[in-house]
Amino acid sequence: MGMIAANRVFDILDTEDQIQDTGTMEAPIFKGDILFKEVHFSYIENEEVIKGIDLDIKSGQTIAIVGTTGAGKSTIINLLNRFYEINKGTICIDGYNINEYSLSSIRKQIAVVLQDVFLFADTILNNITLNNPDISREIVIDAAKKIGVHDFIMSLPHNYDYNVKERGIMISSGQRQLIAFLRAYVSNPSILILDEATSSIDTYSEELIQRATEKITQGRTSIVIAHRLATIINADKIVVMDKGLIVEQGSHQELLFNGKGFYKNLYDSQFMDEEKN
Repeated sequence: MGMIAANRVFDILDTEDQIQDTGTMEAPIFKGDILFKEVHFSYIENEEVIKGIDLDIKSGQTIAIVGTTGAGKSTIINLLNRFYEINKGTICIDGYNINEYSLSSIRKQIAVVLQDVFLFADTILNNITLNNPDISREIVIDAAKKIGVHDFIMSLPHNYDYNVKERGIMISSGQRQLIAFLRAYVSNPSILILDEATSSIDTYSEELIQRATEKITQGRTSIVIAHRLATIINADKIVVMDKGLIVEQGSHQELLFNGKGFYKNLYDSQFMDEEKN
């Protein structure tokens, strides 16, 4: 069994990376201006999932991306991080094509909080710092207090030294999400990406996540794959996607009353019940 497992590891190590790290520029600290221009992308040849989108995100803005399943929302995140190469068009950060930056320098400045949070069989502190020696316990505690997570951690046995076990099975999904928010916050990213998963968690955790979201998006460019009404209402701009195209852009009020109807239909079908509650 050990030999079989080792062979699998070696197969991974021998895999050729499809993303070529040919950029020669080390990215400075980003201001956070992002531009998608005529971007096309397909996972499978001749089956485009992004069909020539244009998107301009200004430094410090919080952008919510909404749309039905398969509209291309998460693909935007993958392309910005260069997990995949676009087929055509350009993606720029601070006026430079992302292909000109080295991969590591881009990804160091972009923090991503996904729906499915992965935690290691280790302490909460180490799961937050990822053993980065530049992030001390004091920095973590101060950050936790700022985004409202400190009290939750202190309520656990051994607080910041509590071992969450493999994949964080010792804590709830909402608590795992809060740790992921704190992990992103202490890395002090220039660009923050949130895939906001609050549909399957308890009300108390959801309230903490909403407060944490408001805090960590302040002063930095943030892209939120939106699932909850509160995030959408507070966003500087809402981008509505459908079948790989951006069909509407604007504020909550603009789209609700003066849009083409795509956002209003989503609002009526997905969010009206939440607002009533």
